[in-house]
Amino acid sequence: MRSKVIRPMNEEERLKRLEQALRANDAICSSEGILTSFPSSLHKPYHVCGLGLLLCRKGQFRFRLNNRELETREGQTLFIPENAVIEILETSSAMEVNIFIYRIEPIRDIMGNLALSMYPYTELTAETCYVWHTDEEEALLKYIALLDGTLKHGKELFNSFEQKLLLIGLTYRLCGIYSRKLINRRDTVSHKDETFIRLISLIEENYKRERGVEFYADKLCLSPKYLSNLSKSVSGYTVQELVFKAIIRESISLLMNTQKTVLEISEELNFPNASYFGTFFKKQTGMSPMQMRNKRTTNLR
Repeated sequence: MRSKVIRPMNEEERLKRLEQALRANDAICSSEGILTSFPSSLHKPYHVCGLGLLLCRKGQFRFRLNNRELETREGQTLFIPENAVIEILETSSAMEVNIFIYRIEPIRDIMGNLALSMYPYTELTAETCYVWHTDEEEALLKYIALLDGTLKHGKELFNSFEQKLLLIGLTYRLCGIYSRKLINRRDTVSHKDETFIRLISLIEENYKRERGVEFYADKLCLSPKYLSNLSKSVSGYTVQELVFKAIIRESISLLMNTQKTVLEISEELNFPNASYFGTFFKKQTGMSPMQMRNKRTTNLR
């Protein structure tokens, strides 16, 4: 019995499919290869609900991003931050581009505060770093090619898991790229932004044991009030809210991916008892731990 052969889409078909995905605000919107023109949705102001990568393979294109007019040339990558508005203004005659836009919500509960820290990375230099040559374009294209492969298999259970893992890998790669650029331009980084990134790292290391602002303020040699105000101004969240987000992210992961009881999870996260943990969890998510577990189980059926 012959296996079914999937015919590769031509550029016109891929452009049409990308246009449909953009209009539907799909979780992943990909060109699934090189395009020589942009979909019509991007030729007018388009609100990007997630993160976007536009890798210019040949030629150049001019665009407006968050009211700034810029240009991307051959070998450069345009990084579109979350909730930005982009509009393609002009392209050269021999332009080639890979487009990949994805929502971060499906992986935010796993990445937690690291996902939050991506926004400040895009704003940390005096010259906003939307466009640059990273020397890592080939690695990004490999991630994108693997993710494109998952689009062919729809919502199959294991395909969905693979897609989520690849998105996490791509997002960590982007965090690494932003971080390396930050290190190379450290002289332009404000003390406030650098402190916030250090705070995120401390929270990820200590949130299971330390929930008080005082601990993190002491580690950073700052007053609790100043640190919380700094965190709020950079990310929109106070220190305690960031700690709570980390706890909830880990709680959901344990409920979803393990057979541990609510008592065992509460002990792992250093709550005094299961009842206290349940009250905290419901206040943060609107449902009890078991309701969350049952909801996740139902969604997988």
